[in-house]
Amino acid sequence: MVKEKKIFVLDTSVIIYDHMAAKSFHEHDVVIPITVLEELDNFKKGNDTKNFAAREFTRYIDKISVGNTLQDWININGKGHGMIKIEMNQGSKIDAEVVFGEKKADHRILNTALYISEQYPNRKVIMVTKDINLRIKAKSLNLNAEDYETGKIKDVSELYTGCSELEKIPLELINEIYEKGFCETAALLKKQKPTANHFYILKNEAKSVLATYSPSKDIIERIKKVTAFGISPQNAEQAFALDSIMNPDVKLVTLQGVAGTGKTLLSLAGALEQRRNFHQIYLARPVVPLSNKDIGYLPGDIKSKLNPYMEPLWDNLKFIKGLFGEKDREYKQITEMAENEKLVICPLAYIRGRSLSNVFFIVDEAQNLTPHEVKTIISRAGENTKIIFTGDIYQIDTPYLDTQSNGLSYLIDKLKGQKLYAHVTLEKGERSELANLANEFL
Repeated sequence: MVKEKKIFVLDTSVIIYDHMAAKSFHEHDVVIPITVLEELDNFKKGNDTKNFAAREFTRYIDKISVGNTLQDWININGKGHGMIKIEMNQGSKIDAEVVFGEKKADHRILNTALYISEQYPNRKVIMVTKDINLRIKAKSLNLNAEDYETGKIKDVSELYTGCSELEKIPLELINEIYEKGFCETAALLKKQKPTANHFYILKNEAKSVLATYSPSKDIIERIKKVTAFGISPQNAEQAFALDSIMNPDVKLVTLQGVAGTGKTLLSLAGALEQRRNFHQIYLARPVVPLSNKDIGYLPGDIKSKLNPYMEPLWDNLKFIKGLFGEKDREYKQITEMAENEKLVICPLAYIRGRSLSNVFFIVDEAQNLTPHEVKTIISRAGENTKIIFTGDIYQIDTPYLDTQSNGLSYLIDKLKGQKLYAHVTLEKGERSELANLANEFL
């Protein structure tokens, strides 16, 4: 049976989310409305990820269109893929600008999709957009409309947490872990295959122990609560998080949890504790301006514009410094590292193009990154580099991401079980009783 070839009309939001989205539709054809190219042209200048995506997509279109006009159907990516074209026409029987009473880019894109539907009545035409409102408008015009599903996980409620609690563990096994520092995997889990670097709270009515599965040794190892640069874990989850941060065999860590669970603080403390093992410590976060406005509207030079976004990261550093007196060695070390750029706090966009060798790299607010952005960061890792992604998948500040499609959720879902990777979901807030009250009930 020959599979029906569909036509997918892509919105600008899809290209910004994944500039190689056109290659994700297999044998089906793709249409790019000319309005999308016009919008991407407005995005091409700047250092933000959306600017990078706009530039990369236009380069891709330029490359595949050599020897063709943009109104021709052009092969997307060799054998097994469909065709792509830039559609100039927006004249359809139904005019979205008239229907919705406003002339704007979204409505011109809808008109292109309507035009394609009329031109290819025997084929299924689907509008693809990350913009929920645009999908609703498309459906109201009797157009098929879908979210861009590539990089989207199925069920957040089943997202890997990185740790589990096992009860009714034989007391002699818990005692063995305390005495020897480990136990054989089979003794605890029988024939069950454990997930690499998974954490356990092993309980008996009288006693409990924290442990993790070491894939390199194939044993269940005890976890001891350690202190990193004055910061001590306040609960089991934090002990797991700090263990993964300090473990030299784990090169990639994700920490997911609400505000106040200690994700960034533990990461920074762990990095400072291991400062001699790396040339630099980078602490970065994506800049997501309030109300989705560009930072250009803020007063002052570029440093003044960016300071408000970096302030939470500086707060964590100040907290650690505050644990020591000004004459203490640790206090002076932090000051010297910042002055000598051994410790760098900056917007994530500033990292683009830099070498990530011999670096301890902490990426804060990773839920505001796309899966493609996360992949780009990790793929730049050189020798002796460790990367920590922290964030809260329920606190997203960008309009085209959600709990299922953001880069942090994607990363946790895809890398679970890899030997170089560890994850911990932190649920217990340690900021204050008031903060915990807000997280639980508001």
